[in-house]
Amino acid sequence: MKESVGNPLHLKSVNHISLVCKSVEESIDFYQNVLGFFPIRRPGSFKFDGAWLFGYGIGIHLLEAEDPEKLPVKKEINPKDNHISFQCESMGAVEKKLKDMEIDYVRATVEEGGIQVEQLFFHDPDGFMIEICNCDSLPVVPLVGEVARSCSRVNLQMMQNQQQVHMVNHF
Repeated sequence: MKESVGNPLHLKSVNHISLVCKSVEESIDFYQNVLGFFPIRRPGSFKFDGAWLFGYGIGIHLLEAEDPEKLPVKKEINPKDNHISFQCESMGAVEKKLKDMEIDYVRATVEEGGIQVEQLFFHDPDGFMIEICNCDSLPVVPLVGEVARSCSRVNLQMMQNQQQVHMVNHF
């Protein structure tokens, strides 16, 4: 593979993520009332059930499963699973709201160079994971060349050596 340079596809931003769900109505309720997204008009030419929502500069397209009973059910909240992450203003307020709504979540803390990042992970109604964090306190440091290729191995080794990730289940 060639060295990646600049913006080869001339991308501008993330537009949306699509999520297959058992119930569009249940998922709309979750994304509106838990995460604060709002419904937007969806083209009427689609020949399948779904809904579009928007918030925080990103769209979420909900697609009703053709066979909802065949969708996998995820019970365990695993921070290493596929997820979308949102930054928040107050981790304490988010945690209180999740408790008030009786939403199960996993808390994690990561420390890097004296900066502590808090994370809360929970599932939407179909088991897709959501992360809420204060990750904006970590600096964005671009990596280039061999450093970028070895980044994953270095980070894994550092985590294993330093044991800086602490997780506590709140159920």
